[in-house]
Amino acid sequence: MAKAARKTTTAKGKKSNRTNDKLRGWQSDVIVDLIQRYDFEYITLNPGASFRGLHDSLINYGCNDPQMMLCNHEEIAVEIAHGYAKACGKPMAVILHNLVGLLHANMAIYYAFIDRVPIFIMGATGPMDEGKRRPHIDWTHTALVQGNAVRDYVKWDYQPTSIHGVPESFARAYSIMTTEPKGPIYMCYDAALQEAPITEEPRMHPAAAVATPSKMMPDPAAIEQIADRLLKSDYPLLLPEYAGRREGGFENIVRLAETIGAGVWDINNALNFPNRHPLCVSLDKPALKGVDVVLGLDVKDFEKATHELNSTTRVVSPIVNADAEWLEMGFAEVGISKWAMDYCRMQPCSVRALGDTALGLPVLTDMLEKRIAGDSRLQAKIAARKAKIGKRHDETWAKWQKDAKKDWDVAPMTTERLALEVWDVIKDEDWVLTANTLKNGVRKLWDFDKPWRHPGVELGTSTQIGMSLGVALAHKKHKRLVVDLQPDGDLMFDAGALWIAAKYEIPILIVMYNNRAYYNDWEHQIRMARLRGTDEAKAHIGMDLYGPEPDFGALARSMGVYGEGPIEDPKDVKAALQRALKVVKSGKPALIDTITRHR
Repeated sequence: MAKAARKTTTAKGKKSNRTNDKLRGWQSDVIVDLIQRYDFEYITLNPGASFRGLHDSLINYGCNDPQMMLCNHEEIAVEIAHGYAKACGKPMAVILHNLVGLLHANMAIYYAFIDRVPIFIMGATGPMDEGKRRPHIDWTHTALVQGNAVRDYVKWDYQPTSIHGVPESFARAYSIMTTEPKGPIYMCYDAALQEAPITEEPRMHPAAAVATPSKMMPDPAAIEQIADRLLKSDYPLLLPEYAGRREGGFENIVRLAETIGAGVWDINNALNFPNRHPLCVSLDKPALKGVDVVLGLDVKDFEKATHELNSTTRVVSPIVNADAEWLEMGFAEVGISKWAMDYCRMQPCSVRALGDTALGLPVLTDMLEKRIAGDSRLQAKIAARKAKIGKRHDETWAKWQKDAKKDWDVAPMTTERLALEVWDVIKDEDWVLTANTLKNGVRKLWDFDKPWRHPGVELGTSTQIGMSLGVALAHKKHKRLVVDLQPDGDLMFDAGALWIAAKYEIPILIVMYNNRAYYNDWEHQIRMARLRGTDEAKAHIGMDLYGPEPDFGALARSMGVYGEGPIEDPKDVKAALQRALKVVKSGKPALIDTITRHR
């Protein structure tokens, strides 16, 4: 038996407060030492016998540090880790029960991969030794090789064959996971390996070993070429997608935009730019007319923001100048999937600076500032451009505020009224919006002035409630007011997640965006009916959540969460929100079920 170190240094070089005087007796204890060494704060899981050895070690050897969080479904376990990592940039650990738990979590793992989110996923299988398998169950829950189930959408997977392979593969997995572009990894531990006693001491990496390689600097020559193009441009556009997630990314993009006088369209997979800034042109597609240079900042999808889409005919038309020059800085071609097509349509670029915007943007801005400082004509050109973009921004913002008041008193309420009612209650708090933006409505009405206000938009149905809990968990220690504008269709997938919020006292204000439908697809059926001349009145079939209508307030209360609603009269919304706010400020979750109109 071996004795674990009393005080440890984490793989990130920080002193750890974790202590453990217990003797390692089991091979699963080694995995616990590694989990603690790499400073994970939480582990989400749904129970399973395949990792009973690790589970026992986490409790009795590791003293439940990091804290285990029981989840009702493996998908929710991964989504919580997803939201947590997006919100604070720190990876979280997840344990999935053998093959069946991994298959339950597949969609959530895929979304974490395409969203470039680091999650340390641990699974279990076997025993691989056939002589140790229980009849039936250990056979049907074991695969060869189990990582094949997710190999197309994780950055790396591995299954060590002995305890000697555990420390090295753990370190490699952490390094791969946290190297840009980040993403989930999958480690699979044989049940027999976990449950075996320690007979040999595995070699652990030195405490001073670096956990993650240093950032990749874009080619300075390419950065200089980008500077040349921006300085010659009459109307440049910055198009950031993931750059805002980098440390200092939000501020770096503001500084670059102000230096060159460029409009900024925030793609919103991270919060990249303050929406009330005069140079923000997000969601104002007519403002892109005349753009002659586009600089993508860690972008996968150049097309959606810069083109118009006819959703019925699938015809895509450019908004920017037909001869616009396209430039890129980021990681678009690194870690690209060989299976899924999340990389989107390739945009031919005249300059492609491969590397981290966290390093490249300050260098680019310094270069621009020096060249602009000695050119009075260029200074005047940039000042005039900034004034023009700022004037349009202010006019557009005023129009959005006015338009939001249309149909103010109708019931059920408009989503614009819901956005403004919530804003009126939270605007003086240190708030965070978890995911859903009411079809971008809140981005036209709220003031996203700090980089933590929003970690980025949700990725589709059956992602939001789990991700939102992860975001709230990340901000809990900061005592920020976390708000989830929660679609009804999404919550119907993972309603059990409300119980997790109550059990672990995750303070979050859940405001139901309840239009009693899977309305995104309803709209598509309306388009088809209009195109084909069929009955538009039947478009709701297979889409609506009527008969019966779910009572989300009652559902919340049944899970131990404060719940009110359904609220159909918009005049009652503000008082309900204020009552719920008091609950959330006391450190507990609350849900308000508000009924909205179909868009």
